[in-house]
Amino acid sequence: MLREYGLELMEDENSILVEKIVAIIVEMIHQSEELPRVNFSDYLTDHLHQDYHTLSALFSKTKGVTIEHFIILHKIERVKELIMYDRLSLTEISFKLHYSSVAYLSNQFKKITGLTPTFFKHIKNKKRIPLESL
Repeated sequence: MLREYGLELMEDENSILVEKIVAIIVEMIHQSEELPRVNFSDYLTDHLHQDYHTLSALFSKTKGVTIEHFIILHKIERVKELIMYDRLSLTEISFKLHYSSVAYLSNQFKKITGLTPTFFKHIKNKKRIPLESL
C-alpha cells in the first residue's frame, strides 16, 4: 500500500542512518531560525553517536555526494529562500548562515547556481530546487 503513495519502509540500518543525517541537515538549515554555532561534523557526531568518518563514507556511498556538498546545496537553497523574502541584506544572510564573508557566500552561490546573489535577486521568475531533489 505504501508504494501506491510513493512511500516505502526502510529496513536497512544504513539507509535509516543516511535519512537521519539528511533530516538533521534539513532541520538545521531550513527549520532553524539561526544555524547553531558548531561544526556540522561535530553536530552530526553528537546527535547520531557515530564517528564522522563512518557517517561521511556511508553518506557518500549511498547518496553519491559528500555530506559537505550536500550541506552546501542546502545552504544555497536557504540563501535563495532568504533572498526571495527580501527582508535581509546579503550581509545579514551571510551572518545568519555562518559564512565568513559576503564574498565567500557570493562565490559559493555563483559556483552552485551560475548566478550572483544580486542577479538572482533581480530575476522575475526565481527558481528553487525542491529539497527532496537535493
